[in-house]
Amino acid sequence: MKLGLSLGYSGPQLKIPLEKVQLAERLGYDSVWTAEAYGSDAITPLAYIAGHTERIRLGTGIIQLAARSPANAAMAFATLDQLAGGNRAICGIGVSGPQIVEGWYGEPWGRPYYRIKDYVAIMRKIFAREEPVTHEGTEISLPYTGEGALGIGKPLKSIMHMNPDIPIFLGTGMESTVRLTAEIADGWLPLGFVPETASMYDDWIDEGLAKAGKRPADFERQAGTQVQITDDVQGALDRLKPGIALYVGGMGHKTKNFHKEMMVRRGFGDAAERIQELFLAKRKDEATAAVPDEFVDQGALVGPKDRIRKRFRDWEDSGVTGLTISGDEQAVQFMAECARLNFAAE
Repeated sequence: MKLGLSLGYSGPQLKIPLEKVQLAERLGYDSVWTAEAYGSDAITPLAYIAGHTERIRLGTGIIQLAARSPANAAMAFATLDQLAGGNRAICGIGVSGPQIVEGWYGEPWGRPYYRIKDYVAIMRKIFAREEPVTHEGTEISLPYTGEGALGIGKPLKSIMHMNPDIPIFLGTGMESTVRLTAEIADGWLPLGFVPETASMYDDWIDEGLAKAGKRPADFERQAGTQVQITDDVQGALDRLKPGIALYVGGMGHKTKNFHKEMMVRRGFGDAAERIQELFLAKRKDEATAAVPDEFVDQGALVGPKDRIRKRFRDWEDSGVTGLTISGDEQAVQFMAECARLNFAAE
């Protein structure tokens, strides 16, 4: 199974752990992934990393769809692809949530299913450079002819000759969008994927692949987990709970929170309701304490090396083609051993 390294998005200051990225590349990691919320962007750090690495693939997990027009996203990734020497960039896209889409970007939430479909179709046309781009979509059209338009928009073709095969991954979790992901994307960045519920997605993915006439081998599935090597399993689980409480309880509106919905789908509905209730009441410590150990343990690789190695086999058997990890340099090294990568020993 391929391994990826997750860098996430910045806190108050942007710090790129370049030595860790270079270590991962030497160890045989396939990819490194950045993210964005409402601070640092996800693409710029990859351009910097490209200049200090040679072969590791450069992915966004994810860029927010509302942050850029599809044309701008295509331009950015085509530029990154050429800066990196070609065939290294992966465009991972997600819709985020309505609070960020409308509150931060000033864009309408609209109908996300159709926005994703239009967005990817337009990017594909731009990458291909077969003709000046036009698109009559349900949510996004080119040229724009809606409110405020002069009506003189001109279809254009990219000046730069782009790589037509830049892969597009989608970060999705609901039935309709997972099926769409398999149909129109090159890969999937699943929300909240764990081995225990892997079979839930099989039919959705198979249906999407069949609709597009694609083979399963042509579709990548890149899950994610956090790794902590320690003899104190409970302490490791407890350290991960505040982040889960934040996302389940506060990263989204009370009636529209994809992280909470994911927790419900995984069979922890009562805990999800309680976490959100406590978090929104600003009782964050209690919300953190309400996160079940089992929920955390399913989605993480924590504990002594033998425990992690045994659990890693469940991920290998789950159907994913890649696993992106968050962890320190010891974790990066050990996971290369677990995945039996062909690496240069330190």
